[in-house]
Amino acid sequence: MARTPLPDLQLSLQFADATHRALLPRHKVARWIRAGLELPAAITVRIVGEDEGRTLNREYRHKDYATNVLTFDYVQEPEIEADLVLCAPVVEREAREQEIDLVAHYAHLLVHGTLHAQGYDHEVDDEAACMEARETEVLAGLGFPDPYA
Repeated sequence: MARTPLPDLQLSLQFADATHRALLPRHKVARWIRAGLELPAAITVRIVGEDEGRTLNREYRHKDYATNVLTFDYVQEPEIEADLVLCAPVVEREAREQEIDLVAHYAHLLVHGTLHAQGYDHEVDDEAACMEARETEVLAGLGFPDPYA
């Protein structure tokens, strides 16, 4: 049976906080994002520290704390254009507190952000289950456990 080719991805990977650089090689980040894509995309992934994460969350979401992932989606068709900003200290803290593998957590958040960039929204009750099911499906295909189990 022929596999459907994954959408094209132009990826820029930036490390303002290089703490987890070795855990996030470009080929893995690209694989995780492409698995969640439904259209070709140009995505920048920026790994940041607590200060930058907090500043961005405060300025764009009016919430004065650093969050795990922020998605800035600019265009959804015919090609997705987005920035995904992940806060390394928050991602690490969550993985430790939830007793989950740090790499699996990064993969989940990158898929999560990629889905947001395509219009998925978990803030709306009837869409949350759809988004979570899609995340679980994509992560299973990548060999990661269900993040919601």
